[in-house]
Amino acid sequence: MKICLIEHSGSYRYCIYSNGKYYEMAPMLELQESDLEKDFYSLYGKIINLKPDERYSIEPENPKYGVPIPNMRSVRDFYAFEDHVKNARKNKGLQMIKEWYDFPVFYFSCTPNVYPSGHDIKYPEKTRAFDYEMEVAAVIGRKIIDCHENCMESVFGFLIMNDWSLRDIQKEEMKVMLGPAKGKDYATSFGPFLVTRDEITKDSKNGKINIELKGYVNGKLYSQNNLKNIYFDFNELLERASDSVPLLPGDVIGSGTFGTGCILELGPEKYGWLKAGDEVRLESKQLGNLVNRVV
Repeated sequence: MKICLIEHSGSYRYCIYSNGKYYEMAPMLELQESDLEKDFYSLYGKIINLKPDERYSIEPENPKYGVPIPNMRSVRDFYAFEDHVKNARKNKGLQMIKEWYDFPVFYFSCTPNVYPSGHDIKYPEKTRAFDYEMEVAAVIGRKIIDCHENCMESVFGFLIMNDWSLRDIQKEEMKVMLGPAKGKDYATSFGPFLVTRDEITKDSKNGKINIELKGYVNGKLYSQNNLKNIYFDFNELLERASDSVPLLPGDVIGSGTFGTGCILELGPEKYGWLKAGDEVRLESKQLGNLVNRVV
């Protein structure tokens, strides 16, 4: 089930997207929009069984999306693709960190600065090294703590994530062995669709999820990889994140950057950092297309 948040008649509505059409979820569930948002995660079983009802279809000419994550609580972003870590460090003349293989690591991002597909991203004045990062995120739908098996059952769904990064700020921060912080909290994009777990995990094998992603800058292919190539799978990420700490509905777990999924890894001397006017488009057959323009 593909779920989105779109503006219609002056307000935002949660809709399911099917065969090129949008269907309002609240009336199909016999709820008010406010009640749907409040109880969203507990309605998983009903939501995945919704059938498009033409009585509640809407056809916006130019859909204006919101971030389809009700009551977002936190964003943990992992560092789970081996090839991304190796290549990025190689470009900086550094060897691979052997401790990286011991357990998956993450940092906390900034929840107020999140943006949907179609939203312009203002070029940050304090950087000269602006980058995108191509990722997939899971949204928690059910509380877990100290999870070791079947952790994926806590996930409501998955969506594309773009972790916008200020590389020069990040580089200076990391010298003091804490962070990243201001190099990473400027902006994060999500969307356009939150795709329910049942639809995504049906093609998974040995815990690895098959989601192909491509990244384009101004229509030119920069990045291409598959979530199944992740080193630590999402069950391992959830196990680590829930160690002694509850994960609650609305918490977001980022995969970390796919291999080839950013300019830092590809080489800024060849590709150049992002600049005002650039359009970044992250494409997935399963998750839709997340598009933002730097202004």
